[in-house]
Amino acid sequence: MEKNRKALEKKLGSTMSEFKKFILKGNIIDMAVGVIIGGAFSKIVTSLVNDILMPALGAVTGGASFNTLKYVIHPAVLDEAGNELAAEAAILYGSFIQNIIDFLIIGFCMFFMVKAIAAVTAKFRHEEDKEAPAPAGPTAEELLTEIRDLLKEKE
Repeated sequence: MEKNRKALEKKLGSTMSEFKKFILKGNIIDMAVGVIIGGAFSKIVTSLVNDILMPALGAVTGGASFNTLKYVIHPAVLDEAGNELAAEAAILYGSFIQNIIDFLIIGFCMFFMVKAIAAVTAKFRHEEDKEAPAPAGPTAEELLTEIRDLLKEKE
């Protein structure tokens, strides 16, 4: 019994050690930051869609709201008092359209954000390349001499 407990503690300690190494890797931290920023970015885009674009689109379409668009398969059943006996069965395609628009806007924003980051990164790399001395490599004459020597060895 004691032997099993010690083996379990050893395995648990080993697993916790591996977990610590995994969590503290730089890529995991970067990914966590990306997920958090992505969640915040998603809220901003959702607000843009729900609070700005959809009301404007609703005004253009005569007040129609995508969230209320649905195809009723089976209407709700009510009793005489107005209490719902059976819920409505409906396909909420308006909500689906709204989510597609959200996705397209998020994709559009992410595309331009990645493009901007790539441009800034390329600019910094270009500046670093200007500052860094060119790596000293063999001259053309040295390469030709080396080729000549290798050819002589083959003969």
